[in-house]
Amino acid sequence: MRGRILFVTLLATAGICAMPAAQASEALLKKYNCTACHAIDKKLVGPSYKDVAKKYKGQKDAADMLAQKIKKGGKGVWGPVPMPPNPAVSDADLKKMVSFILAL
Repeated sequence: MRGRILFVTLLATAGICAMPAAQASEALLKKYNCTACHAIDKKLVGPSYKDVAKKYKGQKDAADMLAQKIKKGGKGVWGPVPMPPNPAVSDADLKKMVSFILAL
């Protein structure tokens, strides 16, 4: 019985730990107002996160470049509407957000 309880507890813990990474990353995208212009699977003002992941798939410098785009803003890559800078995003949050986007 004790072993069964430990096993169930470990399974529950593993499930809880696996889910929050994606949820936390999505929460950061909302916190920094990225979702006002971007969605996971559809174009809004800017491209979908899935389209961004597809465009930069396999590029070794993609994470650093996207982090800089978020921090400093950009224009012309996805059309005429510029992406405003978001300098308030911490480096730790940038890393989580960009990793999440590129993993889609």
